Amino acid sequence: MINRYIDHTLLKPLATKNQVIKLCQEAMQHKFASVCIPGCYIDTAREILHDTDVKVCTVVSFPLGYNSTSAKTAEAKATIEAGAEEIDMVINQSWLKSGKYDEIHQDINSVKIACHQLTLKVILETAHLTDAEITKAAEIAEGAGADYIKTSTGFGEAGASFHAVEIMKKAISSNIKIKASGGIKDYKTAKKYIDIGVSRIGTSSGIQIIEQEKSNT
Repeated sequence: MINRYIDHTLLKPLATKNQVIKLCQEAMQHKFASVCIPGCYIDTAREILHDTDVKVCTVVSFPLGYNSTSAKTAEAKATIEAGAEEIDMVINQSWLKSGKYDEIHQDINSVKIACHQLTLKVILETAHLTDAEITKAAEIAEGAGADYIKTSTGFGEAGASFHAVEIMKKAISSNIKIKASGGIKDYKTAKKYIDIGVSRIGTSSGIQIIEQEKSNT
């Protein structure tokens, strides 16, 4: 069932508490992998989801990624203290474009240390990168301890692409997973990503996707 692949997502800047509550209720009903929400609503989500298998996921340095390492680390620690169980952080694309690879490694590793055993996903924002930069970013993220690499924020020039995922797959080992996110709105597309090796799907269209899955079975 595709539901366990889905991070049920609401990251719009005008998201309200009532919308987050509804998102959590939908995630419980359909047994999604997680809800991915703004950090200011972690306490709300934890209150609803504390006795369920649905994880509370939030974002760090979102959506641009160029906060300082100390700011990213402090944000990660604060969200974990509030009850976040998974962190999706944005890579510093500016550093990547500038060839500051050691700094990117330290940036990611510092957040991973703050996460301890919790899941860290590193968002590459692949639409802004060349194929070579996607490869390099994926390699750095794995070396720095990321549990997943993720295609997109959903706020960039474009979202996920099969081409980017294939490049990401070639760059990493079996020790790290891939999350596709951004523009995935239907079952056929989500299923294709899973078929090529994606372990999570970030989408605000989770309900639509699982309803389409039912009509295809």
